[in-house]
Amino acid sequence: MDDRLKWIEKIPQAAQDYIKDSRLEEVECIISDTTGISRGKCMPARKFGRLDPMYLPDSIFYQTVTGSYVDMDEIENQYTEGDMILTPDFSSATAAPWTGDVTLQIIHDVTDLNGNPMPLIPRNVLKRVLSFYEADGLAPVVAPEMEFFLVARNTDPNQPIVPKLGRTGRPAASMQAYSMSAVDEYGPVIDDIYDFAEAQGFEIDTIIQEGGAGQVEINLKHGDAVKLADEVFYFKRLIKEAALRHDCYATFMAKPMGDQPGSAMHIHHSVLDTKTGQNIFTDADGNPTEAFGHFIAGLQTHLPAATPFIAPYVNSYRRYVANFSAPINLEWAENNRTTGIRVPISEPESRRVENRVAGMDCNPYIGLAASLACGYLGLKNKLTPRIAATGEAYDAERDIPPSLREALNLLDDSDALTDMMGPEFTAVYKAAKHKELEDYQEVISPWEREHLLMNV
Repeated sequence: MDDRLKWIEKIPQAAQDYIKDSRLEEVECIISDTTGISRGKCMPARKFGRLDPMYLPDSIFYQTVTGSYVDMDEIENQYTEGDMILTPDFSSATAAPWTGDVTLQIIHDVTDLNGNPMPLIPRNVLKRVLSFYEADGLAPVVAPEMEFFLVARNTDPNQPIVPKLGRTGRPAASMQAYSMSAVDEYGPVIDDIYDFAEAQGFEIDTIIQEGGAGQVEINLKHGDAVKLADEVFYFKRLIKEAALRHDCYATFMAKPMGDQPGSAMHIHHSVLDTKTGQNIFTDADGNPTEAFGHFIAGLQTHLPAATPFIAPYVNSYRRYVANFSAPINLEWAENNRTTGIRVPISEPESRRVENRVAGMDCNPYIGLAASLACGYLGLKNKLTPRIAATGEAYDAERDIPPSLREALNLLDDSDALTDMMGPEFTAVYKAAKHKELEDYQEVISPWEREHLLMNV
């Protein structure tokens, strides 16, 4: 093997298999920005093989979703665009099977010039939260669910989003949850998702039709939090590329259509004792432990303040509508999908807690970090959960902030969450969200033009 490609021996077998009969042309050196999309550099594979230090400016993380920048008076020399050092995490290498050339993607670790983890990097935020668990001899296990819509191309923001046409030539139907024929309507897209996932070495647990028109859910196998966040990060791009091959869009907006349910990223959590490997939510007799209740109470206590991390945009709050397949409360119960916190049916050793509040529009690293931070605070402070809900919980008192602005106000008052997520990251993140709110306020909506133009 060319010495410049010796690094290939370090990458996962799936990535090696993808390139074994081909000439590797290109490597994408990538990181996740705050919104959850890929940023980085592409280079010829043989140039990457020299492993020269790679740099990106830290200004990437002062940008909002609109591309504008936030001003942070407390940060010295913010606009010098200082360099960050990128180091490849070879365990994350995977194919980019939609490209014309044979290409690999590799997520990179990011440090400052002194080798310290950059606090603004979403992947580093998740690792920071996990370090609290590690210090206590604990290891979280997570399993995210991904919901998204396949919609017709929309090149004019003034026009509403509509479901894509299926193979019958008719728009995808709503309220057809778990329908196999509904999935078949856009089978070619699903086939490409399967093919891309296989090429990338990802294991899909299930794919189902959700309740919305053209809405799909993909479930992933449980595992390590960083690995699963990497996979969701990769999957979002994979799914979008598969949709574009079939003249439609895949959108992860929380609420792309007003008359359809929204898209969530439900997060399943359990926690293992690193010495014994046992699930701390279950005792030796198979019963729930106090730690199980503490974790639930942590979610109930801290998720309202953590909402900006798991519902990061103005649109996110349109999803929280009672009786529309989304929780507005933080009640908990076993086998009850109307509660914000659900305990699925499982064997005792697999006992887990499902956070049903997180939206699919959140950055997977930040969303997982925030949810795990809330649970950890419950464990650490031995919080007591409410009594389990009975029956439908949609009539329960609302716990979820009704708007991004109110959610940010709650985060302002949460020193505990700020400490876990990182003070510098939290400050910049909040500033970006306030800037997005300002930008949103400057936009005149179709509702205003329709109802106010001639009526007031």
